[in-house]
This record gives sequence, structure tokens and C-alpha cells, in this order.
Amino acid sequence: MSLVQTITDDMKTAMKARDKKTLSVIRMLKAALMNEKVKVNHELNDEEAQAVIAREYKQRKESLDEFKKGNREDLAADTQEELKVVEKYMPKQLSQAEIEKIVAETISTVGATNTADFGKVMGAVMPKVKGKADGKLVNQAVKSQLS
Repeated sequence: MSLVQTITDDMKTAMKARDKKTLSVIRMLKAALMNEKVKVNHELNDEEAQAVIAREYKQRKESLDEFKKGNREDLAADTQEELKVVEKYMPKQLSQAEIEKIVAETISTVGATNTADFGKVMGAVMPKVKGKADGKLVNQAVKSQLS
């Protein structure tokens, strides 16, 4: 079953259960997917849908950080609940150890030796971990292993 179909089915389930919080988040995801579908002018495949979900997840994660910095615990709590719903549609995230292993393999493959090769390493690593790891974590792993 495609990711878009799964989201549609979960929306129906949330409607029947009268779960307003979950339904609201799923509707936001559905709207983002529809906007992307109109933008690319064809039905989204799972990879494209996953990119949209990852973008929505990242936006909520950044909002959560900002709300915490601004001492807005009420908004932070709501955003945390939204993140839990969006997380269900994200692929399993890589652990820090897995990221570091991929970075180490890529560094040896590319032949990077110092921080001047940072861009080359990041360019080779990011396609491997796309959607499975946060770019900030990958960035930190590459910096620590190149320095």
C-alpha cells in the first residue's frame, strides 16, 4: 500500500474515532501532499511523498525548538503531539552509530583527508541517508571525523 493511501486510511480511522488532534495533523499532511501533487503535476510516488513528510517533520521540529527557546510550553506541547503523529509516516531513523559508520565508509571511499573535503563527503553521504537521518547529525559526524 502506498504512503498516500496509508495516510488516507488513517484519516478515515481518526474521523471514526473522533480523534481531533490526529485528524488535524493528518489533514495538514494530506494538504501538503496535495499541494506537491499539483506542483509536480502527477501522482506522487512513495519517494516523493516521503520527501514531503520529511519536510513537514522538519518544520515541526524547528518550531518545537523555537517554542522551547521562547518559553511557550503550551505551543511546544501541541507541536510535540503533532510530531508524534508525523513520525508514524517517517522511515526508521538511523542511530548516531549507524550515521558515523556510513560517514567513515564514505570518507574512505572518497579519499577525504581533511576539512577541505567536507563538501565532497557531505555530497556523497546525504543521498545514502536521505530521509533516514537529520542533516545536522550527519554534518556533525562528518566534521568530527574529518578534524
